[in-house]
Amino acid sequence: MGNELQQRLIDLFQWFDPDPDGTHLVSDHSGWWRDPVVLAGLGPALVRPFRAQRPTVVVAPALTGLIIGPLAATALGVGFVPAYKPDERQLPGPVSWAQGPADYRERNVRLGVLDRHLAPGDRVLVVDDWVATGAQLRAIYTICAARGAEPLGTAAVVDACPPEVSRKLRIRALLDAARLG
Repeated sequence: MGNELQQRLIDLFQWFDPDPDGTHLVSDHSGWWRDPVVLAGLGPALVRPFRAQRPTVVVAPALTGLIIGPLAATALGVGFVPAYKPDERQLPGPVSWAQGPADYRERNVRLGVLDRHLAPGDRVLVVDDWVATGAQLRAIYTICAARGAEPLGTAAVVDACPPEVSRKLRIRALLDAARLG
């Protein structure tokens, strides 16, 4: 990845305090989606470390995964599959669901993929914008195993995981969270 894209990601990122009485800051990376240079560069930069492994599909968790997943899939010339969070609406067809460990807010993580979009033998590149605990990734890896697909690793914009989690999930990130202040 070029230093220019990496610097733009850093420059367009900010932390904010949503509650003056709160105890933590919240990340705001909405500037990434507004910048056409970032949008054009993200897909190719994310997939570069995995291109030689020849992924056949990109899977990303909703919600921001619905932005960067298609960018990565387009850069590879493959399709995109969203991993849905449970809600009240019915999904159109059978779904493979998986429970991941608790996320950084101690919430249970449950994701599902429509069975017809993930086939045995698929070579899956998992993509996410920010990985803090790997909970969503673990759920997607579990779904891949259940469907007979092979997760090749994870491309992320920001990796904030402990090193052992990053290694286990084969995360290749454009930025380490420490660079964002």
